[in-house]
Amino acid sequence: MNAAELALVSVPVPGDGDVPDYVRALEASAAYLPADQLRLLRRAWAVGAAAHEGQLRRSGEPYITHPVAVAGVLAEQKVDIETLVAAVLHDTIEDTPLTREALAAEFGEPVAELVEGVTKLDKLQFASRREADAESFRKMMLAMARDLRVILIKLADRLHNMRTLGAQSVEARERIARETLEVYAPIAQRLGMNLIKAELQDLGFRALYPMRHRILDKHIRAQPMLRREAMARIEAQLAQRLTKEGLDYRLVSRVKSPWSIYNKMRAEAKTFAQVIDVFGFRIIVGSVANCYHALGVAHSVYKPVDGRFRDFIAIPKANGYQSLHTVLFGPYGSPIEVQIRTAEMDLIAERGIAAHWAYKHGGGGPNSAQQRAHNWISGLLESQSDTGSSLEFLENVKVDLFPDEVYLFTPKGEIMSLPRNATAVDFAYAVHTDIGNRAVAARVDRRLVPLRTRLASGQSVEIVTAKSSQPRPQWLEFVVTGKARTAIRQQLKQLEHEDAVQLGHRMLDSALEDLDSSLERLPAAQLDAFLAEYRYPRLEALLSDVALGNRMPAHVAQALTHKAPPPGAPRSHRDDRILITGAERGVVTFANCCMPIPGDDIMGYHTAGRGVVVHRIECPNVAEYRKSPERWVDIGWDREVTGDYNVALRFEVENRPGVLAQVAAAVAKAESNIDAVEYLERDTNVAVIQFAIEVRDRNHLADVIRRVRRLGVVHGVQRL
Repeated sequence: MNAAELALVSVPVPGDGDVPDYVRALEASAAYLPADQLRLLRRAWAVGAAAHEGQLRRSGEPYITHPVAVAGVLAEQKVDIETLVAAVLHDTIEDTPLTREALAAEFGEPVAELVEGVTKLDKLQFASRREADAESFRKMMLAMARDLRVILIKLADRLHNMRTLGAQSVEARERIARETLEVYAPIAQRLGMNLIKAELQDLGFRALYPMRHRILDKHIRAQPMLRREAMARIEAQLAQRLTKEGLDYRLVSRVKSPWSIYNKMRAEAKTFAQVIDVFGFRIIVGSVANCYHALGVAHSVYKPVDGRFRDFIAIPKANGYQSLHTVLFGPYGSPIEVQIRTAEMDLIAERGIAAHWAYKHGGGGPNSAQQRAHNWISGLLESQSDTGSSLEFLENVKVDLFPDEVYLFTPKGEIMSLPRNATAVDFAYAVHTDIGNRAVAARVDRRLVPLRTRLASGQSVEIVTAKSSQPRPQWLEFVVTGKARTAIRQQLKQLEHEDAVQLGHRMLDSALEDLDSSLERLPAAQLDAFLAEYRYPRLEALLSDVALGNRMPAHVAQALTHKAPPPGAPRSHRDDRILITGAERGVVTFANCCMPIPGDDIMGYHTAGRGVVVHRIECPNVAEYRKSPERWVDIGWDREVTGDYNVALRFEVENRPGVLAQVAAAVAKAESNIDAVEYLERDTNVAVIQFAIEVRDRNHLADVIRRVRRLGVVHGVQRL
């Protein structure tokens, strides 16, 4: 140790009368520590103050006030003495003559390691050179892996810097605020430190968008008297019922922050009034059992909103957060958001890895939040050792820091990012449009799954393809990426066009056959003249228009041949009818009024824009359609028919408990899907139930009806 270092660490510890107010404030916050540790904390301040002698902050204050304030932030989290000492000295290695060895000799090896770990992060600049940023981020994660307290000091350092951001230039304020919102606040959230996260977000928002923050903050503070009265009434009703149930509880109201309101307004395109029009309460009880008891009480005071209950106690979040979340119908038409948790869960929710710090009493294993954080970092470092690329490592970290994205691996190990809730179909189209168009299934982590499976970050995904496969309209119901949605629609449109051309060809040929002609026998000049007259670029466009019902095949045939059908001439022969397979996309639909299925006698009605609508011959509406014979299409079922078809059945059953379940089980055993169930009427003895089910053909329907009729509780079955 050189003379300068010796002089620094040999400084006397001042008495109570010589301690400035900012040190007294730190010691008051750290009053949970025993007296000998408080003396060590004061010694750290004395050494730090001597080391930073003559150094000033931009605001003009002595530099030592900053590290002491950082330690104060951590003291509020009730961390251990080593963390506090390291916080007071965290800038000494970087900015003063003190060395790591001198710190280790004076305060111990753990403190020296912490200070060195934080020092490596001082040059962190996430808004500039990507490679340098990623490497700095990797170093931070390595330091965190050795000791999680490194990130506690770094977050507290950033929080105090944000509190005193006013002394910085406009450019520096914007850069630091953006970095805080994009990186440090998400890290605090990922580590469960919600109090620090919330303040970082609020300070970052205020620095980045001062006008927006000021307006939102003003609106929040200026809540109308009516709302305050409503809040008080709801709180009183909840408190009264909880007390009656004998629960020992703490009930607090929650106010949304400007940043959360701003984000919700942007993400959900809502007005301020719509976002703020929500009452929020937190109920803190003594045990997990009482959490569920309190949930029942809350649901008895106000009705719960269906589908808005989340159990994060049974299934904690990745950062260890546990709570019950429910939304209630409020008495004023506004929803009431309620969180229910134990005091320990509340502590972990606010302080995360800093809660019940393992080093606080000199031992003990990490708590669950710390263990999750360690596991998270260990997993990231394992991926880092495999990839070797700092940039790729940073992408891996974003998996958990930015939950609006999922990061997935291709079979070759490449990383792909997709929006949250992305499915295997989204992944297939992200790889290549042709892969998406030919996808039939996916292997996620080597396990075969359906294409609609939602993907989670870190999974390895391989798409199984087949040359004959084609996109399905149902895919549009669950894909989330714009690329997949656009590609599917484009391909479906192409397939519909191909089907329309084929059907239109058959329909026009049938109409020409009635006039003793056909497309093949038609003179090319006549066909070209017709296409030119009606501005069709090619024959396929005309055939598609015919299939879609935009042009009647009989009228087109007459115009092409310049012939009129002989009076009383029969239309197409029964043997010449158009056969359908059920797979004709966009040009053949099945009427809801009679729900035809393969095996039924059917007819087609040509409808403009919809193509051919198929009805059963016995459909009551057919009589009306016969008034327009030019729109009648003579169709039938092909030998091979594909797909499932909707049909409605009416059951008369005994009116007693369990009957509906028996009927549903019989339908399911016949391998039929149930789309909907509806009670039509009910009396004391008999109930009438309508089922909407899917069948392959009439034989399949007959099997369903036979199985249901065998039930003793069924008095009658009728197809509607």
